[in-house]
This record gives sequence, C-alpha cells and structure tokens, in this order.
Amino acid sequence: MAAWAEQLQRELAGRGLAVASVPGKGRGLVASRSFFPGEVIICQEPYASTPNRISVGSSCDHCFASGNLRKCSVCRVAWYCGSVCQKEEWKLHQLECQAISALTEERKKMLTPTIRLMVKLILRRKLQSEKAIPSSATDNYDLVDALESHISKVDDNQLVLYAQMANLVQLILPSIELDLKEIAHTFSKFTCNAHTICDPELRPLGTGLFPAISIINHSCVPNAVLLFEGRTAYVRALQPLSSNTEVSISYIETAATTLKRHNDLKQYFFTCTCTRCIKDSEEDALLEGYRCKDQKCDGFLLPDSGKKAYACQKCSISRDEEEVKKVSSEILLLSDKASSLLSSGNNSEAGSVYKIIEQLEQQHYHSFSITLLHTRETLLKIYMELQDWQTALMYCRMTIPVYERVYPPFHPMVGLQFYTCGKLEWLLEYTEDALKSLTRAADVLRITHGTQSQFMKELFGKLEEARAEVSFRLSSGDETRSTNSMPLSDVTWVRC
Repeated sequence: MAAWAEQLQRELAGRGLAVASVPGKGRGLVASRSFFPGEVIICQEPYASTPNRISVGSSCDHCFASGNLRKCSVCRVAWYCGSVCQKEEWKLHQLECQAISALTEERKKMLTPTIRLMVKLILRRKLQSEKAIPSSATDNYDLVDALESHISKVDDNQLVLYAQMANLVQLILPSIELDLKEIAHTFSKFTCNAHTICDPELRPLGTGLFPAISIINHSCVPNAVLLFEGRTAYVRALQPLSSNTEVSISYIETAATTLKRHNDLKQYFFTCTCTRCIKDSEEDALLEGYRCKDQKCDGFLLPDSGKKAYACQKCSISRDEEEVKKVSSEILLLSDKASSLLSSGNNSEAGSVYKIIEQLEQQHYHSFSITLLHTRETLLKIYMELQDWQTALMYCRMTIPVYERVYPPFHPMVGLQFYTCGKLEWLLEYTEDALKSLTRAADVLRITHGTQSQFMKELFGKLEEARAEVSFRLSSGDETRSTNSMPLSDVTWVRC
C-alpha cells in the first residue's frame, strides 16, 4: 500500500471509517464503528472549488457566501465577501490572478467554471509540492490522482473536448509544465467525482472536488446524505449505521423511475444494483403510470396486451389506448404553451395554463405520478413569485404526500417542503398548522443539516415563535388569527 493510502487509512480509522474493497463497486467507505442518525460521518474542505457564475459574482470564492461581494481589482474574475476570505485564498489566488490578468479579454470569456476548477487544482498541487501551503492525509493530490476517470469508456467527441480544454489550460498557465494527457484524464475525473456545492435549501452555488468523500459509493436508497455549509462538505447518517456497514449517498435525484435513475447514472459509468433498482417495477408504475378510470380506485394502469388498452391492476377496469394518447397529446401541447409563457415572464397567464394541465393530469395520472408532482411544483413556484400565498400553500400541501412516498423519511427534500409549508401557513396565520409543519421540518432537517448552522438556527427560531404563539392563544382562549412578524420575503424555498 502506498504511503499516502496508509496515511489516509490511519486518518479515517480515527473517525471510525475505513476504505475497503466492495464487491462489484471497487473502493468504498465502510464504518468501523456505529453512527447514529444525524451524526457527521465525514466532513471535508474541497481540494479545489469554484462558483458556478464567474462573471456576475454569485458567490465568494472562499466561503461561497452571496452577500457583500467585491471583485478582485486585478483579474476581475474572483469575488470575495471580505478581507478575511481574500487573505485565506491569497496564496492560491495570487498565482491564479497573475495568470488570468495576462489573458486577453477574448481568452477570459473562455474561462468557464470547469476550466477555472482545473486551474485552481493545478496551482494548489504546485503550492503543496513546494510546501507553500500544507497538505494532510485527506488533503493532497495523491487522493485526486487515485480517483477513477473511466477515460477508456468516454466517447470520442468527449475526448476531443477534453483535449481542447487541456490546451486552453496550458494557454492560461504557460509557465507550468503540464502533461496534457493527464489534464484530459482529470477533466474526466471531474465528471465522475466532482460534487455540486449547494446552499442549505439545495440551490446550486458551485462545484468542488472532495477526493475523500468521492470514495463513497452511490445507492438509490442511501444510508447517508451529503450537504454543505459554505463550501465544506458534510456527510451525515440518515439511519443507525453499525460497524462494517458501507456508507452510501445518492449521486442523483432519486424521485424517479428506475429507467430515469439509470439514465442519470450513465455519466458515472455504472449500473446501480441496489435493492430499489432490482425490485421496483410496481413503484415505477406508480411514478409514471396512468390512474384508473374509476376515480374512487387508487390502482394504476398496466398495458393489456392484445387489446390496445390499459387495465387497472387493482379493479381490472380498462382505458382505451387511443383515449390515453389523446389526453397525453393535449397535455403536451398545453405544456409547450405554458413553458413559453413562463420563459417570457408572463407568470400569471402561465399559472392559468398550468392549472388546466394540473387538472388534466389529475384525471390522467396516478396521484403519485412524478409528472403531476412536477406540475404542482411549478405551480407552487409561480404562485410564490406572484405572492399568492393561499394558492401557493394549496399546491405545497398537495406535494407533501408524494414527497413522503418517493423519498425516505429523513430526506432534505421532505424537510424543506415541510419548512416551506410551515412558513406559508405562518404568513396566512394558520398558526397551529404552521407549528405542526415547522415541527416536522425540524425533525427531518436536524438529521440532514445538523443543528449548528445559521439556517437551522433560523428554523428553530421560527419554531419557537410558533410554539409561543400557540401557547399564548391556548392560555388566553383566543381563537382568532394571530398577527406575526415573519416577512413575506422569507418564504423562498421551492424545489430547484
């Protein structure tokens, strides 16, 4: 075993973890002690990271905060929220700043987040090799070098693109001798191993490479979750983990059929064989299936071979295939119209069309259909933007039973949806309902997000305010709606 690998194993052993060979998966991260739900299994700073939107300054380069940003006056590419973060980044950014400043304006336009991520990775490797910045068992280039690139499985067009990107990196860093083949391989590693850094409400902020966390394998029924505080990655247990249990997270959106999940996983060059992928034919039928013609029946339809019809698996009532196709075509045409209205900023009219679509889909698809769910999520977002809180709450409440069906109990999406519901109920002065929703949100999010972040402290503050209001009403016998102080702008989260 290489020296860096031995150091990594020793470091992980102190955290109750080990890198092990997992049959059919290669390397994996395995618990060597028990972990309780909500406990941090591993956390890591990125080896390299970059915000998503460089030119407009969406996030601080160091902490990924979004407020009070100022642009580097020299390169005019990096952004910082203050002098503390700028100083923390200075050794790395000094080299990057010199390289970027030497570029023509045309070349600067080619500086995409992925290119910049590579530049930062190369410069960090250089600084560590020169002992200008420290390295550790979980923060060194050997970990990056050990990541799988799957380069032999990459198609020719993508290989050409990687080669072109490697040449651009060479133009940006002409003073550093680079192995262009190695750079191309590393771009392929980004595709398979980099993680999207999100804020606490799962809105994308940027991209980071976390080599130790990249050892963790995927499952569609994961026992852990990866979330971020700033740019620091935290993996927390979603359920009790015993010793010798492999730690797993989800690389993709899991509220989808098996076929959709497998398509989404193609960029990682493996096929998931978790328990859900092996046996989920009935769930797939629910998530993508049509509903029974009998509105009182909760069955879903299956193709009735030879009859050009669909039959309910529960009551056997049939729906004609042509009827199903006709309604599907009508929904598709309306969806194109609604999408066009939404993209042009005509939210009010788009909302009206999406309401018609939702009514058609409600008659057409099963109540747990992902298609129907996405339409209701879109309606929630539209009416939040229109500040029609009552209508927004109606659609938010409709999504929650589906979220609870398609996600495990302690999933951030479930907690965040309850949080949105609670804030809307509070604004509309449904105080007792708000208390119930905020309590559910806190129960889930304390597991997925921990308890110490500013985001969670704000949630706990809202929860205590709701408890105090309900307690006051009960003690005073006041059944009237209460006034409250939560600003309208505070209700912001919708599924991205």
